[in-house]
Amino acid sequence: MSLLVVGTIAFDSVETPYDRRDVTLGGSATHFAHAAAHFGPVRLVGIVGEDFPDEHLAGFRKRNIDCAGVEVSKGKTFAWGGRYEADWNTRHTLFTDLNVLERFEPKIPDAHRDTEYVFLANGTPSVQLQALSQMTAPKLVVADTMNLWIDIARGDLFEVLRRVDGIVLNDEEARMLTDERNLIRAARKTLELGPKFVILKKGEHGAFLVGQGVHFGLPAYPVDDVVDPTGAGDSFAGGFMGYLASVNNTQPHTLRRAMLYGTVTASFCVEGFSIESLAARTRSDIETRYNELASICTL
Repeated sequence: MSLLVVGTIAFDSVETPYDRRDVTLGGSATHFAHAAAHFGPVRLVGIVGEDFPDEHLAGFRKRNIDCAGVEVSKGKTFAWGGRYEADWNTRHTLFTDLNVLERFEPKIPDAHRDTEYVFLANGTPSVQLQALSQMTAPKLVVADTMNLWIDIARGDLFEVLRRVDGIVLNDEEARMLTDERNLIRAARKTLELGPKFVILKKGEHGAFLVGQGVHFGLPAYPVDDVVDPTGAGDSFAGGFMGYLASVNNTQPHTLRRAMLYGTVTASFCVEGFSIESLAARTRSDIETRYNELASICTL
């Protein structure tokens, strides 16, 4: 398979009602890559500063994550800090230091431009378009976004939507993008903007897949102890795209199956800070939870 992700590599500092971690490995591309690596090799494109430890890059490579597209730039690595309330749904951003990310212009290595499966992780739509313009003939392109870009970069975001096959949104983003309160209508209106399918994330309440020839919903995997939900959405996308790339198939029944893999992969992410839990799991662990979730969803 060939799978590439363009996104952020960061240092996260996270506070929860029960614990905290400072300066841990984070970022959208980091979580995506570690989730997708359970299904096969991943090509990573991002930027870090001179302060980024070599052992982190070695850790990526050990998990079959190709770092040829990771630029090491003069300055400090992108850093983010946040605090979660006890309900896990309320998150406060404590600081955002863009650092080298402020001048990030993705450079896809020549050997990676023919990648068939591409995920444009959350980032400025202009950066996503720069990355997409360097790909030669992708089979499937899926993008993530956020309310900030819907607010301040709508024009570029609409161009992204015209050029991708799938888009990942949470319920707030879908409503903001389409001015529709009903999520199904919001999904259908999003499809009119270009993508073939929309994934609507609803956190602990599961996710929906709406697209051409497919309409599917499922609950979240029931996790006993949530430790840190940071990166759960990116891990979902990693499981989803990783599975699709591993079977090289994008038919509706395969998309539905990929939704389950994304859901269970995200369930491991929230059980630890940073990538601690994701990195400690095996493909066998994922298959076990996949079967458990499948049994919940089947009459």
